[in-house]
Amino acid sequence: MGKKRIVKTEEKVVEGSTKEKEVVQPTVKVSKKKVEVGILCVQSTYNNTLVTLTDPKGNSIMASSAGALGFKGAKKGTPFAAAKVGEILGEKAALLGMKEISVVVKGVGSGRESAIRGFISKGFNITEIKDETPVPHNGPKPKKPRRV
Repeated sequence: MGKKRIVKTEEKVVEGSTKEKEVVQPTVKVSKKKVEVGILCVQSTYNNTLVTLTDPKGNSIMASSAGALGFKGAKKGTPFAAAKVGEILGEKAALLGMKEISVVVKGVGSGRESAIRGFISKGFNITEIKDETPVPHNGPKPKKPRRV
């Protein structure tokens, strides 16, 4: 079964307070790296929406998806789930000090536009929106028809 883990919280005595012991919550780790300009990559399929935030060189900073937020099954491909993914990445990007983004959209799913709208709702400036959806040029030869 494995060992049981015991998590201890820090206790700190504060002078002049009515309580003798005050429990201090661990702080959330905030990145030291400040990025003002970035690229938001939205990959929207019929089943899911993946959103990645990168620096101008293309190095990934953070990413999220509808499945990572807890949406399951057909709900992952909805515009609502994509908007939630955009909002969460927008909050994290605000902590980095990001101000301007350019957007790259890929795919044909229903979450393309709503992921961008969710991200913008946190107060970012969009410099450009580029659609890089792959388009097949004829593709492989189709199967022969069945002879019965």
